[in-house]
Amino acid sequence: MPKLIIGLVGQSGSGKGTVAEILREKYGAAVFSFGGLLGDLLDQLAVPRTRENLVKLSEIVRHAFGESTLAYALERAAVGAETDIVAIEGIRRLDDIVALEPLPYFKLASITTQPEIRFQRMKQRGEKAGERDMTWEQFIEQSKLPTELTIAAVEARATYKLDNSGSLEELHAEIDQLMEQFGIRV
Repeated sequence: MPKLIIGLVGQSGSGKGTVAEILREKYGAAVFSFGGLLGDLLDQLAVPRTRENLVKLSEIVRHAFGESTLAYALERAAVGAETDIVAIEGIRRLDDIVALEPLPYFKLASITTQPEIRFQRMKQRGEKAGERDMTWEQFIEQSKLPTELTIAAVEARATYKLDNSGSLEELHAEIDQLMEQFGIRV
């Protein structure tokens, strides 16, 4: 059972996945994500992993089984992890933390950066279908998707903030400072 669960919230392209990967590599954290859970379901259904399909599946699951269904699935996985540290990436709605917030060892951190930087990162990574060819106008339209509109309310609940506007080395330093606040050193 973990001693620390870190929830990561931020706009698309802010660096949630990068922070989670650093926590995995540097601190041995197990990593779970809403996008990963939904993406695995899309893969099983042979449906492309586009942002639109992830949003659609998220809405279908939440509507059919309850708004916090995905949160409880990830909470179950996180609590059952055999590592001391768990990162949950991709929190976007208040219902995503309903199962986690009551845990005494849950900490919510927001990752922020400017929209222009997020847009460039999304194009470079090409994580989801169509991202490499995305235009600025498409990026702005995606920021209006239901899963994006709820992020600000979750970010307001975050006790910890990481600014991911600088270099990768600066992000590592911010994460190290955050982990020191939790009493954890490399």
